[in-house]
Amino acid sequence: MSAARRPTLLGAAALLLAATQLGLAYYTPRPHTAQLLALFGLGTLAYAALLHYRLPLRAGLLLALLLRLLWLPATPALSDDYHRFRWDGAQVAAGQSPFLHRPDEYQAGGGTLTGPPQLTPQLYQHLNSPRYYSVYPPVCQALFGLAMRLFPASELAQIIVLRLALLLAEAATALLLVRLLRRFGQPPERAFLYLLHPLVLTELVGNLHFEAVVIAGVLGALWLLTRGQLLWAAGALAVGVAAKLTPLLALPLLLRRLGWRRTVLFGLTLGVVLAASFAPFASAALLRNIGRSLDLYFHSFEFNASVYYLLRAIGYQLTGYNEIARLGTGLAATAALGVLLLAALESLPTLATLPRAALLAFTLYYLLATTVHPWYLTPLVALSCFTGWRYPAAWAALATLSYATYRTAAYHENLALVALEYLGVLLMALGDWRRRVATTPVEPAAPISPGRAD
Repeated sequence: MSAARRPTLLGAAALLLAATQLGLAYYTPRPHTAQLLALFGLGTLAYAALLHYRLPLRAGLLLALLLRLLWLPATPALSDDYHRFRWDGAQVAAGQSPFLHRPDEYQAGGGTLTGPPQLTPQLYQHLNSPRYYSVYPPVCQALFGLAMRLFPASELAQIIVLRLALLLAEAATALLLVRLLRRFGQPPERAFLYLLHPLVLTELVGNLHFEAVVIAGVLGALWLLTRGQLLWAAGALAVGVAAKLTPLLALPLLLRRLGWRRTVLFGLTLGVVLAASFAPFASAALLRNIGRSLDLYFHSFEFNASVYYLLRAIGYQLTGYNEIARLGTGLAATAALGVLLLAALESLPTLATLPRAALLAFTLYYLLATTVHPWYLTPLVALSCFTGWRYPAAWAALATLSYATYRTAAYHENLALVALEYLGVLLMALGDWRRRVATTPVEPAAPISPGRAD
């Protein structure tokens, strides 16, 4: 390709990606499956072109920001979770704990409890899980409450407040990705593997999913560890965990990198910060209700799974009914054991290889999970920037096929599309394996030590 054509192709790809994001943000209701998948498909082609033709760093960072800003005044179309954000936020703003009672216990849902005036029957009708306790940890609740307190009467203004918070998290992620890639002697342009991914753009800032905070917390912790700031690193990871509990899965990977004493100190600091974040909601019922929510996640919910669906089919053949109660526990235990084995057997446990190990740990967890919503995969895409592996980006792109489930009100899942998704992931993973990326880890430009615990 001539040098003269490259800017033209990059510009065309950027415009195509922007056009698909505008279409997804403002013109594509979730049940319109064909249109939705076509826009995601075209966006993925534009994304691949931007990566292939090597978008310059500054231009790419500016494009990533502008693509997120396109969503600013949009109402989330592919997720209705934001209604629950408003419900919980009304309780937090009123000084009540959203963990104590289910929405159906309030008068708006036919119950007996009286809540803040924002808990209206109209809002209740939009909730997708009114019979479940809240599953959103303290960082999320604080932002929900802030949005409601600032704009109690405006749904759109509350959405914009949450979107701006997630935009700040994504800005931190962009900065951390560039700095960490340079720190580890890798091209900073690899950050675009995450920053320009259509699913990342659509589901985090676009549809208000707090994996954006998780990713910023995880990368912040890694950056602080490379600078020897152990306690601050634990605090940064605690922020991510206080947005979603899954980063706890990576803790065993620190043991051989930090040693027992530092790992214990790291864990204690993280625990203290987490306890402080939950303190405003402390009550006798808090742990019980969180436990109920986790029980539902592992033993009742199922969506877009891989190994679990295969085992579920075998269970139907053997017993005649769904064995999710046993399978959910067994698969979660298997994932935990797998992470421990990874931590014990890892051949090169340095901070430079920590993203790769964490990526493998999260991959195992989601392969064995009973529920894999597309946005769950965004942390894998962020971690893949440090590895050169492409299967996480492919998985996130193919996971958009699961939106076909919502084409009817009955939410019927198409297992053929699920099989197609995971076949594509398998082929991409095999391609990564063939390139033997796993056997040629990238070393940091300079020796990196966890340093002192200050």
